[in-house]
Amino acid sequence: MPNQLSIPFKKTYVVPIRQAVRDYILTHYINTHPDAYRWDVGHWEKLRAEATSGGVHIDRVSALISYHAQLVFILTKLPPDIGLEIPYAPAFDSDSLPQSLKNLVYERASLLYNLAALYSQLGSAEDRSTPQGLKQAIKFYQSAAGTLNYLNDSALPQLHAALAADDPLMELTEAFVKSLQFLMLAQAQECVWQRAVMDNYKNGLIAKLAAKVGSFYASAVKYIKDAPSIKHIYPPYWVAHLETKYFHFLAAAQYRKSLEDLESHKYGHEVARLIEAQTLAKKGYDIARRGGVAPAVQQDIKSLLDIVQKNVTRAERDNDLIYHKDVPPAPALPAISEVAMAQPVVEPGLQDPKIVVGRDAVIFGELMGWGARLAIDIYSERRRDWIADEVQARQRGLDDALSSTLESLNLPASLDALDRPIGLPPSLIKKAGEVRLEGGPDRIETYIRDVQALAKHVASLLDEAMDVLDQEVDEDETLRENRPGLERPPSLEANRELITREQQYRKVLEQAQDSDSLVRTKWEEWEDSITQLTWPEEELELSIPSSTAAYSHHAGTTMADPTRAHARALRTLLERLEDLSKSRVEIVARVDRLAGSDDITQRVSKAATAMEQWVNVQPAMFEDILDEELSKYDKFRVQLEENGEKQEELLRSVKERHAEFIRSRKEDVIVKERELALQSLDLAYHKYKEIVRNLEEGQQFYNDFSTLLSDFRAACKDYASARREEASVLTRAVANLSLSTGNPAASYPSEPSAPPANEPVSQGAQEPSRKQDQSSAPYLPPPDSDEWEALELPPAPTAPPKPRADFKKRVTRSAQRA
Repeated sequence: MPNQLSIPFKKTYVVPIRQAVRDYILTHYINTHPDAYRWDVGHWEKLRAEATSGGVHIDRVSALISYHAQLVFILTKLPPDIGLEIPYAPAFDSDSLPQSLKNLVYERASLLYNLAALYSQLGSAEDRSTPQGLKQAIKFYQSAAGTLNYLNDSALPQLHAALAADDPLMELTEAFVKSLQFLMLAQAQECVWQRAVMDNYKNGLIAKLAAKVGSFYASAVKYIKDAPSIKHIYPPYWVAHLETKYFHFLAAAQYRKSLEDLESHKYGHEVARLIEAQTLAKKGYDIARRGGVAPAVQQDIKSLLDIVQKNVTRAERDNDLIYHKDVPPAPALPAISEVAMAQPVVEPGLQDPKIVVGRDAVIFGELMGWGARLAIDIYSERRRDWIADEVQARQRGLDDALSSTLESLNLPASLDALDRPIGLPPSLIKKAGEVRLEGGPDRIETYIRDVQALAKHVASLLDEAMDVLDQEVDEDETLRENRPGLERPPSLEANRELITREQQYRKVLEQAQDSDSLVRTKWEEWEDSITQLTWPEEELELSIPSSTAAYSHHAGTTMADPTRAHARALRTLLERLEDLSKSRVEIVARVDRLAGSDDITQRVSKAATAMEQWVNVQPAMFEDILDEELSKYDKFRVQLEENGEKQEELLRSVKERHAEFIRSRKEDVIVKERELALQSLDLAYHKYKEIVRNLEEGQQFYNDFSTLLSDFRAACKDYASARREEASVLTRAVANLSLSTGNPAASYPSEPSAPPANEPVSQGAQEPSRKQDQSSAPYLPPPDSDEWEALELPPAPTAPPKPRADFKKRVTRSAQRA
């Protein structure tokens, strides 16, 4: 049985790479067909199959490194999440349910972990009784440590940055990886120490090497104990093994240093170091016996303890009888300096994947990188937002300012009442016809019903998401009642981010519902007036008061001449304002036409091609291109600003001319009534357009919000599923730990080792166990004794029950399902 540990593989399964890539390309690339990348997908599947299959063989190292190199390049072309579920089972419990993540960086991190595991198993398989075997073991352990160090520095930061908050990792954390890295360094240093002992190096150097072995083991233990969340991942004997090794090599270092002190005639220091070595070896031996570590490890530290105890007896006797040197306390002894010969070694193929793949055989070499494609999407989003804020919003603001100003001045209703004392003004006839053609009230009622239905659907999505979280909270509370010592954060802490998002969404939904209420109130206020616009033209004309008599009364007076002049001036100003409004509509139309034909794909692709092939292209690298392309829309903003300045100047003129118009006009009740009626209908038209616009915006908002809340509900379901899986894993771990604690002999699957050949078996040591066996056996009288008749014998042992057939069937079905 070896006295060193090896890292187990993370088991994985076949994944549907072809379907995931096909769906991703069809969804995110317009002018690209998945069939163009058949070779790339096939090569990817082949490399993964080679890297994830096979046993412990040196040839598998190149397969893992080759697949890793391709993954590095694939991640420059595809984002981490392409919808591909990647499953990996826990390393120390390969039969449990795997943890599946939609993340290619998870694949890369697990691949690097398995490469380190392969190196460690190759090192453990070497024959360390020969110099060549020790040399190879040192090489493999250092490569394992280097791979784990590269995993921690290169892949883990990307993995944790790409993971969502509801995707907790049981393994592949910094503490987990670093503990394994220091274990590999410790075992490599241990092989160096063993070679030094084999070659009879000086005791002082061997002591320094042993001290560093203990230091490496101590670092591995520290990472595990400082992160309680990972302690349950390891087998029960794992930490005990590390601690035993730690005390073993601290004791070995003191023992070798005592030999050097003996050679240097430092007899007091020799005795002190031997006593310290004895104390450390006893601690390690006690941990080994209680922790169920491998028999070989127990035998190693037991042998060391025996040697140290013999030397303690000899050294104390010699010092008492011959040397009479003072024995200093252990803290007063000079510290043993450490010499590190083991260090992490990273394979060149990991640090520079280009030397493994080359430039002609890369997967997806012709596909536009996701960074470049994301830059195009970012540009489209920025362009859309810019148009909405700088063009469309500015146009609506100018139109609203014009409408509110004319409404406050009762224009053009006052002019229409003056120019047309009977009948309907042409502008009003046109507006009424538009409302009548669009359905008017029926259209608004339909919109309101649709918006209410969407609002109800959105609220139900949010409620469903909260029901999922509430159910998970109940499950967590039930689990904690059944498992009081469960080490995982409670639901109220684990789902804090989701709850915060729900509160934000709930607040937005309440604000939207308030806006809906305002729109409905506005419709109730203007429903009658808007409905009046849909009347037939004859009925609408009859509803407007006529001012014919007033007009004929004042037609011949001289007072009407200034009024008519001001009216004509106002009419001219209104026509110019109408021209500005049409100009704004044309500007928006030109912007929409330009945006419809705006495509920067070719320019971004050219820039991405000019970059180095293995560079992980990020959208930020195209900022200059995006800014330059977006600048071609600046001219439209300038045109709208000039349009707004002209409108402000014309509105000032309208206000001044209107004031003169009011002063020159003689008040007439009939004319005033006609003006108010025309103004009410004109305002009703604008309110109709405003309500329709509000309802269309509300409909669009709820559609977008529905998509967002559907994703949120899915995130809540994924979170709840992950928590259930985590609870299942923890429950099994606690159950296994309880079984292991109840049966210490089963904590390590090995046979007890025999005592060393050079160590005689003590008869006195076996006598207590013989007495214990005799005392525990029932008392039996001699065969010819009369005591047999009065003796009360124990009941006969019953045969163990045979396993039931239905139980076997259930186990078989469970195994088949697994």
